[in-house]
Amino acid sequence: MSRIIRKTKSSVSAKALNHKRVVDTRGSELGILHNIVADAETGMLIELKAKPKAKHGTSEFKKEGNHIFIPFDAVKGIKDVILVER
Repeated sequence: MSRIIRKTKSSVSAKALNHKRVVDTRGSELGILHNIVADAETGMLIELKAKPKAKHGTSEFKKEGNHIFIPFDAVKGIKDVILVER
């Protein structure tokens, strides 16, 4: 007898992520999400654009103006905060 396994996808709307805190796996707050950057052709998410909480502790991220860009590959989870691994 075969079993049918249904996989459910968890989705979050971009609007729900607006102004969500971005925190690393050590518990340090990196900043507040400002926008999400996606590849226009594939629709794949590329990076998070965040306003840093402090200027220190974010030097490994690409910077543009008053924002840092965190690679989407670093995202480990999204609940009350966006959890990223450095």
